Amino acid sequence: MRFIDEAEILVRAGKGGRGCVSFRREKFIPKGGPDGGSGGKGGDVYFLASNRLLTLYDFRLKRVYEAQNGQPGMGSQCDGKSGEDLIIEVPVGTLLYEVQAEGKRVLIADLDRDGKKVLVAKGGKGGKGNMYFKSPTNQAPRYAQPGLPGEEKRIYLELKLIADVGLLGLPNAGKSTFLSAISAAKPKIAPYPFTTLVPNLGVVADEKGQKMVIADIPGLIEGAHLGQGLGDRFLKHVERTRFLVHILSIEEIVPEEPEAGFQLINEELEKFNPALSEKEQIWVVNKIDLLTPEELRKLKEKFPGEVFFISALKGEGVDELLTYMWQRFYAYEDNQAKF
Repeated sequence: MRFIDEAEILVRAGKGGRGCVSFRREKFIPKGGPDGGSGGKGGDVYFLASNRLLTLYDFRLKRVYEAQNGQPGMGSQCDGKSGEDLIIEVPVGTLLYEVQAEGKRVLIADLDRDGKKVLVAKGGKGGKGNMYFKSPTNQAPRYAQPGLPGEEKRIYLELKLIADVGLLGLPNAGKSTFLSAISAAKPKIAPYPFTTLVPNLGVVADEKGQKMVIADIPGLIEGAHLGQGLGDRFLKHVERTRFLVHILSIEEIVPEEPEAGFQLINEELEKFNPALSEKEQIWVVNKIDLLTPEELRKLKEKFPGEVFFISALKGEGVDELLTYMWQRFYAYEDNQAKF
């Protein structure tokens, strides 16, 4: 199934059922009064966040969603049955926007947790039957109300992955190899740029069963914030993360400016969303298996701050990095618990 993170659909709530024009007709009661019941209410349209879904792919296949109409009223003062509500499941992390005039999008809700449910379109009221229009001056009304139409809205869906950690880096930095080394995720891996074309999620669990969700987004290039390499489509998937793991391949390091590769991506984060550039980052240099011990020693001396040096392919330094990631994860949990 293709990973789709944007879609636009039309939703229609159900129309209310029409009221009934009816008169009581029984033996020995030739002139019974009006007894037409009201129509049933149209069904509402809800959106429900579900962990069962990972993509908006289905919404590219079906564009119109309609709730059930209310049933018409009947004689003997019987009201029509209300239409069933329509509940549309979407992945956790989906943002709902109403598309208004001239394409303006107004945020309705952020479905950021499993089970969160929001009403988007209300069903129309059922029309009243003729029994409700009887009066001293009109004992036999032959009028009933039509049902009201349900709300109709054009909805834009945008999925932003819910993950604890975001993996960033230039193409071919080895992010997918690292993710597969620490989790059960099986992203496509090959020694050429842009192997990863869609975000991948991996889950790592500690000895107590606590889970850390890690999102590997496709490699970024200069101009990503403007859409180069589809970067603007991918960066949004790390906006919700707690911290970032920034991986740079040893092949991308310029000895005179070892931090240049990191700064390039950081500039893209700043231009896309300043809040992203302020997130805590763990810097990682990957593919150290390509260096001799002496070359690696000299490279480490050129980085002033804390940097992890690993070979995701060989497993060197991976455990130490993962341990530190858990430390940052727990620290974030503790900070959240204080508020």
